[in-house]
Amino acid sequence: MKLYERMLPFLRWLPLRRESLRADAIAGATVAMVLIPQSMAYAQLAGLPAYYGLYAAFLPVIIGAMWGSSHQLATGPVALVALLTGSALAQFAAPGTEQFIALAILLALMVGIMELAMGLFRLGAIVNFLSHPVIVGFTNAAAIIIALSQFNKLLGVHSARSDRFLADVWDVLLRAGDTHLPTLAMGLLALAVMLLVRRYQPQWPGVLIAVALTTALSWAIGFERNADAGPADFRDPQVRNVIDSMIGLSARNGVLRQETAAKTGQIDDLVVSSGRGHPRLITLNADLEFLKLELRAVEAEQRVRFAELRRLRFSRVTDDSGNIAYHLAGTAEPGVLTDGRRWTITTLDNNGIRVKGGGEVVGSIPSGIPSPALPRFNWDTLVKLLPTAMIIALIGFMEAISIAKSMATRTKQRIDPNQELVGQGLANVVGSMFQAFPVSGSFSRSAVNLGAGAVSGMSSVVAGAIVLVTLLLFTPALYHLPQAALAAIIMLAVFNLVNFPALLHAWKAHRHDGIAAVVTFLATLSFAPHLDTGILIGATLAIVLYLYRTMRPRVAVLGRHPDGTLRDAQLFGLPTSERLIAIRFDGSLFFANVPYFEDVILDQAAKHPQARYILIVGDSINELDASGEEMIRHLARRLQENDVTMVFSGLKRQVLGIMEKTGLYAIIGTQNFFRTEDMALEAISQWLHDPAFDEKFFPLQAPTQDGDKPETGK
Repeated sequence: MKLYERMLPFLRWLPLRRESLRADAIAGATVAMVLIPQSMAYAQLAGLPAYYGLYAAFLPVIIGAMWGSSHQLATGPVALVALLTGSALAQFAAPGTEQFIALAILLALMVGIMELAMGLFRLGAIVNFLSHPVIVGFTNAAAIIIALSQFNKLLGVHSARSDRFLADVWDVLLRAGDTHLPTLAMGLLALAVMLLVRRYQPQWPGVLIAVALTTALSWAIGFERNADAGPADFRDPQVRNVIDSMIGLSARNGVLRQETAAKTGQIDDLVVSSGRGHPRLITLNADLEFLKLELRAVEAEQRVRFAELRRLRFSRVTDDSGNIAYHLAGTAEPGVLTDGRRWTITTLDNNGIRVKGGGEVVGSIPSGIPSPALPRFNWDTLVKLLPTAMIIALIGFMEAISIAKSMATRTKQRIDPNQELVGQGLANVVGSMFQAFPVSGSFSRSAVNLGAGAVSGMSSVVAGAIVLVTLLLFTPALYHLPQAALAAIIMLAVFNLVNFPALLHAWKAHRHDGIAAVVTFLATLSFAPHLDTGILIGATLAIVLYLYRTMRPRVAVLGRHPDGTLRDAQLFGLPTSERLIAIRFDGSLFFANVPYFEDVILDQAAKHPQARYILIVGDSINELDASGEEMIRHLARRLQENDVTMVFSGLKRQVLGIMEKTGLYAIIGTQNFFRTEDMALEAISQWLHDPAFDEKFFPLQAPTQDGDKPETGK
């Protein structure tokens, strides 16, 4: 049974009792009320159509619970992973396009395979390479970026994504005068409803209530107003020129894609028939690269031109014959009546021009679930996405395992990090086959799940089943859901991620941790939307600072304290001996700090030319590598040539074992190793033949005074 439980962890839920099943059903239904609107919001945060969030909220939720170790962890779309996905993929494709969607699905597969491999090979400890201060700095910056990324949707102002996120935000602020007031009202209404419910009725599903209310209101007032138009309907000549160029670029894009596909097919056929050594492959590959370069240039030009069009605002005029004309806002002829709306261009392709005169809504959602299929990929794409997949796998798992461990302190459940990796990995792998983007554990939904009384992972199965019913039956009801309401959901959800006191706490704990946290925070903000750059800088800095600390560990020259112990002579103002140097080294001896250790010993020997013995108190030396052993060997010989003997006390078994294997123990001499510092001092005092030595500097039994209390610290 234990073997089956390792392969099928959900067997631990059995037997299902009526009481626990009822509790899980209630908890699952409660989580689903939050999961459905949240998943749609996070899909848009990732740059995908909203309904892809529902795909990620179905099977990944169920699989993550069935193969994970936590009974209450709620897997699914989360803000941080969604932001990482969207920011990374925006470098390779325009958000919302077919190429972008395909990359997001492939990224989920790569993340899942990495997490699954780490779990199967029991490499859960690898997440420790991302220190807590780095995660704190990254999370705070990411929360701010997430909130600011939704600002344009809250205002109803279009914002094109670029490589400078803060510049994009500033551009939105500069165009705050173009705010679509009905859109802003919808967003503020959703925000107010969620805050009021949280304040006065926290047990109610505030997110679902806000979604239901704004969706019904959007339908009732005709919040969305769309229309079709042609190039001739726009009266401004410059606008028509841009539209004509866009149509030409779109046609050229299609031709280039066909030529690229044909050239790729020729290369594949030639490789199959003649192998990779055929000389014609050089020409074909060169032609293919030129086609790809031109295609990227055309797509970049399309994005720039379309961003120009999206910024423009138009007034619509209908003449007596029913003909419609669009004038740039403020340029209509005096006395001509407009419909009073502000119109913008939303799409422009071979099928025509789509204009919008109202607010943004979710729109049509395909009913049902997508057919299972493996994501399409090639090796070039895999290489490009590999760093992002690794970062998302680490960040996503850290988020999931920290949530699971936090809940386990209340439920007394044992959490297995490696099994949780398997669960998260399978959730992403299976999800990718059903068009889901990367997922992880959600803090907010896990808290709801636990608070609603979930007993086992069956609650997540219930939540996933409700999402399935929604996909099959209720997607038309979500058509009129305002985008501003989804933006409000995201902004409120990430509010709890902002934790500036944690940055201050890291600074108080250790200055280096504080530096790593602050640098990660600033780097993530500065390099946004390339969030992977920010976290890589923070992680690298944390490792460098750690190595710096280990290169210069604490070293104390010791003196005899009145309480009889050896303490830091400088810290406690204790006398030292000219005939004996006692040094405590608080760190392992390895290649990084070997030069520092040697410099300290030689420096003390130079300051005390009369000293004949150097006592190394080695209680804190936990490790000795080859570099450390070689340094001690040469240092001992160098000191012996100057009539100075190295003596060791308190060395651990593993350190002595290395010295014995390499012969260093014999070179230094068995008589120079002692179990305790007092035994070493007693022997040294006898070797020195100096009656005044013990009494003046290192008395073997220090006199104690009545009422004296030993001080803490050494």
